[in-house]
Amino acid sequence: MSEWLPYLPQGLIVAGIMALIVEVMVLGLATFFLLFFGVALILTGLVMQFDVISTNATLALWSVTLMTGILALVFWRPLKRIQTSSRQQHVSTEFTDHSFLLEKDVDRQGLSQHTYSGIRWKLKSTHPIPAGTWVKVDKIEVGVMWISPLTDPH
Repeated sequence: MSEWLPYLPQGLIVAGIMALIVEVMVLGLATFFLLFFGVALILTGLVMQFDVISTNATLALWSVTLMTGILALVFWRPLKRIQTSSRQQHVSTEFTDHSFLLEKDVDRQGLSQHTYSGIRWKLKSTHPIPAGTWVKVDKIEVGVMWISPLTDPH
């Protein structure tokens, strides 16, 4: 057991970097747990590398645990706030700005359907639209076209 102990700081740093890579590349910063854990591993490895605390497996375990908890307490809310305040961007696709004549009334419930590009889409609108109205596609969700009345049909 003592033969790997001199390399514990470097091992902790490498494990921390790997945890950060997994958090960012695989999970896309969705959980933050591996972020805090990875930073705690790196900090513990650095503190041991510079002999601030002794190179000891038990001490490393406690240090990583405490640092992970402290980092989570301090940074969880600010990071969560940043994560949830991302801007909604309107993405233009081949479907947006597609216009057609409604065959049935449309509202928020999505009971009406429209076939486009070989796919049967549910139609939804923020305001009721009567049949016979020219409409355009504003946005696309999974299986749903959100539409609005077209002011100029051509």
